[in-house]
Amino acid sequence: MSDTLLDTASFTAKLAASRNASRVIAQATTAQKNTALEAIAAAIMQNESRIVAANALDVAAGRENGLSDGMLDRLRLDEKRLAALADAVREIIALADPIGDVVRGSTLANGLQLSQVRVPFGVVGAIYEARPNVTIDIAVLALKSGNAVVLRGGSAAENTNSVLVDVIQSALALAGLPVAAVQTIDEFGRDGAERLMRARGLVDVLIPRGSASLIDSVVAQSTVPVIETGAGVVHIFLDESADLEHAVEIVHNAKVQRPSVCNALETLLVHAASAERLLPPVLARLRDAGVTIHADDRVRALFADALPATDDDWSTEYMSLDIAVAVVDDLDGALDHIRRYSTQHTESIITNDLANADRFLAEVDSAVVMVNASTRFTDGGEFGFGAEVGISTQKLHARGPMGLSELTSTKWVVRGSGQVRR
Repeated sequence: MSDTLLDTASFTAKLAASRNASRVIAQATTAQKNTALEAIAAAIMQNESRIVAANALDVAAGRENGLSDGMLDRLRLDEKRLAALADAVREIIALADPIGDVVRGSTLANGLQLSQVRVPFGVVGAIYEARPNVTIDIAVLALKSGNAVVLRGGSAAENTNSVLVDVIQSALALAGLPVAAVQTIDEFGRDGAERLMRARGLVDVLIPRGSASLIDSVVAQSTVPVIETGAGVVHIFLDESADLEHAVEIVHNAKVQRPSVCNALETLLVHAASAERLLPPVLARLRDAGVTIHADDRVRALFADALPATDDDWSTEYMSLDIAVAVVDDLDGALDHIRRYSTQHTESIITNDLANADRFLAEVDSAVVMVNASTRFTDGGEFGFGAEVGISTQKLHARGPMGLSELTSTKWVVRGSGQVRR
């Protein structure tokens, strides 16, 4: 038998094992699943040095291969980040198990009892790049929600992901659950990712996380249903009535705290009537933090340290210490700009005008819309989900940060006593 046939058989066998494991996980009790998650949390910390050593190899290779600072930041795992991952696993243990929850129900006139209940998807596929924390996040959320998961974590994090999957599988074995409930197909390379996209019937849903090009590729090529997690061209609008202190602190936090992530601020819009009051202190704080400011002519007239913005700046997800800044005539101008350039991830308005806040909330069509808050709060952990599968920017099935319930579907249960349809 040729190597290609062997390779195909091995790949198919892995997915078949995932399908079999999904049936076991779907029937596992909450206690069994929580035992497995506690074993995973403990194993992360017990294998800290091993994980950090593998990650150091990936980071060094990424630096040699010219990965951006933003990608290197997402790739990096250290003791602090591993401890946070273990804590997140334990937060998920404390959350209610969604499986079996009754979404709605009724009793018909003929006596039939109907109930719509949450059930697992089955096998969840995930394709992502340079984000080893996603290996833990998706695995534990999938397990708690009764799913098996197949992971394609990309070559940039292959050493780290290999160790993490081994750690997870060892913990599953200790808990008496099938190790095939969490598998990686990284050994099959890009060909494995393409096969995963075509594995309809073996994989129930596919979730991509990464660059806009990766996500677009998966959406375009996949025959497996996809939950799309989108890029984050995130906006904040400083309204005419915006409080200066709030504006300075919120904009700084949204851009600077961790610029490499999808909920970081990329475009700042400022009402013309407040530009002279707000822009100099807001932009000075960003400049002092090392942010490069790409601005339109009206901004540059008030802040000389800004670079001229190009048309591309308004649609760029920098994932770095860069920001695009524009002055708009009014709220209508801000809404028009957001409609044109937003990726429908997160937008925030800083205002003391209740009517403008309500209008912004009503008219901005994004997964998360905020008033007087940093966009960095768009996060599964911050929303109380323990972790997140990703942030969906589509409108079907799930939107915004996805946690346990977003990894479930429903089925209708009908209980009768001999009824027949007339």
